[in-house]
Amino acid sequence: MTSQPERMTHRILIATSNPGKLRDFTGAAAAHGITIAGIPRFSSLPPVVEDGDTFEQNARKKAESYSRAVPGELVLADDSGLEIDALSGAPGVHSARYAAEQPHAAECNTDDEANNARVLRELTGVPAEQRTARFVCVLAAGRDGQTVRTFRGTAEGLILNAPRGTHGFGYDPMFFFPQIGKTFAELSAAEKANYSHRGAAFRAFLQWYRQTQI
Repeated sequence: MTSQPERMTHRILIATSNPGKLRDFTGAAAAHGITIAGIPRFSSLPPVVEDGDTFEQNARKKAESYSRAVPGELVLADDSGLEIDALSGAPGVHSARYAAEQPHAAECNTDDEANNARVLRELTGVPAEQRTARFVCVLAAGRDGQTVRTFRGTAEGLILNAPRGTHGFGYDPMFFFPQIGKTFAELSAAEKANYSHRGAAFRAFLQWYRQTQI
């Protein structure tokens, strides 16, 4: 009887059309022999309404929905955002839509620069030592409509008074990481992966993935 070959999948599909997120995941995966790819014809799939109260709820919802489009494949979906202590944790799960008049009801993401501008307006007059914040990322690994596991990563930093750097996306130009004295927008994708919330969550996923190879 011919034995079945060992199943070794080194391609991970990411449920996103955001080129910044794809760059982040590619940078985090580069040193581990894993190829990152988007889901084929992702733009033609019905969009998932991200109406969860937490990052994990939204990540799980996306992983379960989008994994149905690629039967048998492992799909990673993330929900991530910025929590600012002086704003009681805002923009939080509404980070991508924060510039909208009603972020919780907005159907589309708003422009990065507009989101950044709103944060800066709301932090006007807040001293540097009180501008503490963190990026949060929750990754959900899904297959055939089920969440297999979730992974969480965070990065602690400060919000600057003005953007710095030309790389990254979202709130990266304003997020200063004291450990290296730079904003995330001043780092390449590979460098950012060493410090970012998304890199931390992805490393947790990789540790699990190597052990399970589901």
